[in-house]
Formats: sequence, C-alpha cells, structure tokens
Amino acid sequence: MKKFSKVFFGLAGLFLLGFIAIGWHRNGAEPSAEDGWLLTLCLVSIAIAFRGIELLKGYSYTIIIFAAVCLSMYYPTYFISVGDFQLSKLITPLLQIIMFGMGTSLSVKDFAAVVRMPKGVIAGVLCHYIIMPLVAFVITLIFPFPPEIAAGIILVGSCPNGLASNVMTYLAKANLALSVTLTAISTFLAPFVTPMFMRLLGGQYIDVDVLKMLRDIVYITIIPIVAGLIFNYFLHGKFKVLDKIMPLLSMGGIALIIVVITATGRDNLLTVGPLLLVAVLIHNMSGYFLGYWSSRLILRMPEIDCRTIAIEVGLQNAGLASGLANTMGQIASVGLAAAVFGPVMNITGSTLALWWRSKPIK
Repeated sequence: MKKFSKVFFGLAGLFLLGFIAIGWHRNGAEPSAEDGWLLTLCLVSIAIAFRGIELLKGYSYTIIIFAAVCLSMYYPTYFISVGDFQLSKLITPLLQIIMFGMGTSLSVKDFAAVVRMPKGVIAGVLCHYIIMPLVAFVITLIFPFPPEIAAGIILVGSCPNGLASNVMTYLAKANLALSVTLTAISTFLAPFVTPMFMRLLGGQYIDVDVLKMLRDIVYITIIPIVAGLIFNYFLHGKFKVLDKIMPLLSMGGIALIIVVITATGRDNLLTVGPLLLVAVLIHNMSGYFLGYWSSRLILRMPEIDCRTIAIEVGLQNAGLASGLANTMGQIASVGLAAAVFGPVMNITGSTLALWWRSKPIK
C-alpha cells in the first residue's frame, strides 16, 4: 500500500465519523447540507486511496460514481438543469459518443470471429438474450414495484452486452476475442431483439412503441458504431489522441448519465431504492451464474469460454437502457433500474474478474 493511500483512508475515516456524528446529533431530523458533503468526501477519499492498491485500483472509478450519485441525491436541483437547459438532453449525444468510441475499437477481424468460433458466438448471444430478459421478467413478478420501475428492469434485461464486459473479460484472462465479438453482435441485434422483448414482457407495464424503439436504438447505437468502424478502417492510427480521449469521454459520459437520472428520479429512488438495489443484484448475479453453468453443463464449452459468456450475460448496456428511457420521456422512473444496474455491475464484474484472474485455467 502506498503512503498516500494510508493518508486518504485516514481522511475517509474522519469524514465518515463526522457524518455519523452529525446524524447522531440531528436525532431523526431532516438531513442537512453538511451530510451530503461529508459522505461525498468520504467516498472520494476512498476512491483516491484505492488508486494506491493494485488489487483495488479498478474500483476507484465506481466509488467516484457513488460519490457523484450521493451528491445528486442530496442536491438534485444542480443535476437536473442549468438555467433553462435540461441536462437530460445530453444523454443521447453522450451515448452516441460512447458508441462511436466502441466502433473505433472494432474492426472487420472482430466479426470474422463468428466464422472461427461459431459455437461460442451463437451460445453467447442465445444465453444473453434468453437469460437476462426472462430473469428480469421473473423479478418483476416477485417484487412489488410500480409498473414503470418494473418496465425499467425488463428494459435493462432486454439490452445488449455492456461495453464493460470486454474490460472485465480482459481482467479475468478469459476469451477476449469472443467477448468483443459477442458485444458487437448483440449490439447489432438490439434494434430487433430489445423492442421485441419489451413488447412481449414489458408491454403489460407500459405502452411500448416497437418501431420508435427500433429507430431510437439505430440512432443511438448502430449509426455511431458504424461511423466508428468506418473511421477505424480508413483512419486507423492517424488520430492516436482518440485512444486516450475516448475512454475518458466514455467514463465521464456514463457518470453524468447516471447522476442526471439519479437526480431526476430522486423521489422514486427514496421510495424503492433499497428494494431496487436487491432486485438489480439478483438480476446481475443470475446472469453470471446462469450464463456460466448453461455454457458448462448444457453446452459443454471450454472453461475459458464459459467464463467469457458468464461475464457477457451478466453485464448489460445500462447506458442504452437509460437513453431509451429518456427518449420515452420516463427517465425518472423507467430509467432508474439502469442507473442502479451500472455501478452495481461494475463492482460485481470487477470482483468476479479478479477472482477468476487468481484462478488461471489449466
């Protein structure tokens, strides 16, 4: 552990003690402005401290997300609008930038993997688009959520693989080529599969315009990814600065999207937040578990592919779910599941990846 980590762990402890002391002194009264800042500073200090520990440095970004979410819960008005400009209008452009960045990281060779390992690709896509929507639907039957919140859970389950899955697969030392291909294929199938599942499973909770959702997915994901592919094909290596900028833009964009959704849906989160967190954890962990054992017991796939498919199934494109909820005009309700799912899957995915990394495949 580096020295600065010890210092910031100490600061985090002091901020936490201050937060607890103020809460104790308040004795049940309404939270004060100091509460939010002390808790935020505690989380930021932990995130900085994690940077000095090799095993934990991958979690620092997620802790920063929680710090930002904390601020948005205490001071929502600052994250809803700036003057007359609604910050939710930034969600779609930010997602398009993130998808363009994904496209620049892909090439024709990634799609050629479908020919080299068809069983893995078919198995991964089927597991993803069967397990996650159905698990989401079962969760909505078990938990007494309002219709819009339930629809949001199904929306998350009906989306393609998340971009984080490639990073987690790399950390886990699993099949990165298969992971990249699965993410690309599932994303290109999303305009047809996501609206279908939303109509079949989520139609009982909210009205679903299938054609509009199809157009929105093409607009948010397919067009930017294709543009990124074309850019990569003709200008590969000529704009190396993009390799450094795009990850930062993606992380910043995802953070802003989560914060805006949290602030906008703050009142709903205060009502269903803890229960929604439990439901999201079950959804996410079920994806890992069922993805892995379906591949291993039923499909008899190699261990390295089983791990890859588990990660691909469990990690969803929560950003796309947020964007679709925004285009539906229900960011404060339908979008909440996506806002919770994003940080949760980063923590669980990193933990699973690092655990598998410590257990190399023989």
